Amino acid sequence: MIYVSLAISLSAIFFALFLSKQIKKYSFGSAQIKSISEYIQEGAKAFLNREFKTLIIVLGILALILGVFIRPAEAFTFLAGAFVSALAGYLGMKVATQANGRCANAAISSFSAAFKIAYKAGSVMGLLVVGFGLFGLLTVWLIFEDPQLLIGYAFGSSLVALFLRVGGGIYTKSADVGADLVGKVEKGIPEDDPRNPAVIADAVGDNVGDIAGMGSDLFESYVSAIVAAAVLGVPLFGEKGLFLPILLAAAGILSSLIGNFFVVVKEKKGDSFQNQTKSVRKAMKKGIIAANILMVIASWFIVKEFGEIGMFWALLTGLLVGILIGEVTKYYTSDGYKPVLGIAKASQSGMSINIIEGLSQGMISTVVPALAVGIAMIVAFEFANLFGIALAGVGILAVLGINLSSDSYGPIVDNAAGIAEMTGLPPEVRQRTDALDSVGNTTAATGKGFAIGSAALTALAWIATFFETANIESADITDPRVIGGFMTGAALSFLFCALLMKAVSKGSFSIVEEVRRQFAEIKGLMEGKAKPDYSRVVDLTTKRSLKEMILPGILVIAVPILTGILLGMEGLGGLLMGGLVCGFLLAVMMSNSGGAWDNAKKYIESGNFGGKGSDAHKAAVVGDTVGDPMKDTAGPSLNILIKLIGKVAVIFVPLFVLFA
Repeated sequence: MIYVSLAISLSAIFFALFLSKQIKKYSFGSAQIKSISEYIQEGAKAFLNREFKTLIIVLGILALILGVFIRPAEAFTFLAGAFVSALAGYLGMKVATQANGRCANAAISSFSAAFKIAYKAGSVMGLLVVGFGLFGLLTVWLIFEDPQLLIGYAFGSSLVALFLRVGGGIYTKSADVGADLVGKVEKGIPEDDPRNPAVIADAVGDNVGDIAGMGSDLFESYVSAIVAAAVLGVPLFGEKGLFLPILLAAAGILSSLIGNFFVVVKEKKGDSFQNQTKSVRKAMKKGIIAANILMVIASWFIVKEFGEIGMFWALLTGLLVGILIGEVTKYYTSDGYKPVLGIAKASQSGMSINIIEGLSQGMISTVVPALAVGIAMIVAFEFANLFGIALAGVGILAVLGINLSSDSYGPIVDNAAGIAEMTGLPPEVRQRTDALDSVGNTTAATGKGFAIGSAALTALAWIATFFETANIESADITDPRVIGGFMTGAALSFLFCALLMKAVSKGSFSIVEEVRRQFAEIKGLMEGKAKPDYSRVVDLTTKRSLKEMILPGILVIAVPILTGILLGMEGLGGLLMGGLVCGFLLAVMMSNSGGAWDNAKKYIESGNFGGKGSDAHKAAVVGDTVGDPMKDTAGPSLNILIKLIGKVAVIFVPLFVLFA
């Protein structure tokens, strides 16, 4: 069983490498497109290289602490998880930056060809995440054959995900907001206009935040779900409890591989913008449905062979919740439904009404996901106890290989649309890339929904693991220590988000000042007779984001440890629950508000309510800049937080015992 799963994980990795070689065969078309693509590649690579240098210090300190206070093997598996997570994010981002210019060039002649390149590149990220995730986990098991050491592997992947998501998120939104505020609002020039000094930094940000950051984020979610299920399953069912989630993950990889072949866009000459977006959505939906059907069939036979049938229903519960959260996210963030159209309409009344409408829609959007996750927890528990809740978390991410392919496709076509604008390609080319980008915004929002939904179920599994490891049967909610811990966990979510939002605010301010300076001091820049200093903005954004990511990262590690020492393990249990409840709802609200603001702006830009340059458009741009750090920095980072504090709690139980 282990070696079959290992072979399947390797097949995903090799197929991803095969796709990456195919992408390199496509042409950039012109030296100008190739040059801009290389600028983006260099900027993204430079950022990650600097971030990894900072991260190595943090990882080294934590590995030393684990080796001394816990056990040396824990330090090894921790570093292994960190390395594999970083590798998946780095390689996926590298291929994405190689595909953006090729996608833009393909759009000159064919809408379907451009889609094919972008989706292949997105599939590389999706398949590398699930392939490397399962391969690394199985390798750790084969070396140590100790399920407890898998926690170290999951912890390492979580820490890298936190820093890549936080650092990349601060980078991408600082550049994006700064570029929009000066370019669109002050100067009235189009998005991705080559005269804007921040345009390359903005394109780099899409890759370091939404490819490397999101990839490592979902890598962590995927590994966490499998490990939580395995650790809970072993005491209850022995080796079957370990092998079942691993086999289910392997079945999900196979289902995703097959599902990808169903994603085909058929092109019709003269298709409108709306028809082009519909064809892409239909193709992706077909692939995801096919993968889910295959997964359900495979999991039925696997569970029937290796477990009790109640486990299948628990898994299916999670899978259905994932689909439901995806549909709810689509409803609240797609321009085909009332929430986004309402925000676009409200933009005619000004910036304040746009922001009020966007916030209210984000708050309303939390209701169905919260109820769905709550019901899923109860149902999964009834079918298979706490192990059932962990399996439900595996169910949400079962076909992550194809879901993440659709998600990673978004930043690639966003870059392609920007390159089309920067190189002055004809309007019909920009229409094609904009149609691809419009779908990409929705798939990115849906991907965040999957990640947040799975985080809630997986975080509860980690809380159960903590209670079991700490030998706590239950926590008394009238105990002041438990209440204090709960309030601390809730406050941690808000403090964490506030630090990230302020980091983007500071970064954006720096970018705005630099862009204004270049427009004022570089003669002929506004007239298009001189080139801006792109590299200065890239360097400025890199330094600012790396500086600002340290404090939030330290807080997520330090607060659970201090709570466990000061309030005891019951108080720490309260912190985990407070972080889960508050963090989950806050993450859904922020991600959906941000996604809705973004697509409301794009809906206006496509010619509605006055189109580009209108007062409604200016209001929508401001709403979008408010939503950017919510949906791409703070919101998605919360799903890492609510799981990471659980892992810290489990790993440091021996330390808390000393202070009990």
